[in-house]
Amino acid sequence: MLNEHTLDQLRSLRLDGMVHAIEEQATTTAAAALGFDERLTLLVQREIAWRDDRRVARLLKAARLKVSSACIEDINWRASRSLDRGLIAALAGGDWLRNARNLLITGATGSGKTWLACALAHQAARSGFSVLYVRAARLFDELQVAHGDGSFARRLIQLARLDLLVIDDFAISPMGAPERNDLLELLDDRIGTRSTLITSQLPIKAWHTYLNDPTLADAILDRVVHSSHKIELKGTRSLRDNDGAAQS
Repeated sequence: MLNEHTLDQLRSLRLDGMVHAIEEQATTTAAAALGFDERLTLLVQREIAWRDDRRVARLLKAARLKVSSACIEDINWRASRSLDRGLIAALAGGDWLRNARNLLITGATGSGKTWLACALAHQAARSGFSVLYVRAARLFDELQVAHGDGSFARRLIQLARLDLLVIDDFAISPMGAPERNDLLELLDDRIGTRSTLITSQLPIKAWHTYLNDPTLADAILDRVVHSSHKIELKGTRSLRDNDGAAQS
């Protein structure tokens, strides 16, 4: 095994994955039978895997998912929600994110919108995409505060850089002119470059009336609905397999 000074040098270079691999090789007899090239290959592979794991952990922490344990592997396909396996598989592949397409998930309370949104966001982070989850009401509150302290433009830039922005519980409460304007600004920065996932209890066909401003409604819906994937969940059973508790 390398001496402690050399291991410290590797740590100073932030090659922690390689250090752990070296320490593990020192405790196994199988590693001693390998040639230099083979052992070096294993060390490099371990370092790459270590960095990938750390990056995914950082992305998941930054995502602030409401249901951090949700993942597509746990989807309960037996429940009657009209989920399209082919669409979910395609979404899991991530091409919708690479092509900057949006995803709209609608359904009644308890049908699993939030859970599914978090599962897809979790998959996106595992694939290396930057993600942020936020409830619509909180997002608009934060943007109004940003107007007041002068950080609105900077916050829009931050949101525009996210590969995936998840807006949960859209249209759950009345929307005023400031919120409509902020939503248009936010979506305008993301259209064609980044993906937005929106969940709502309100059917998409009712969104225009909900926005209560024909001109802004046309502009907003043109940016979010056009060429988007759509999932309409049926029923009220949760997507979680284990306890059956409902998610909105």
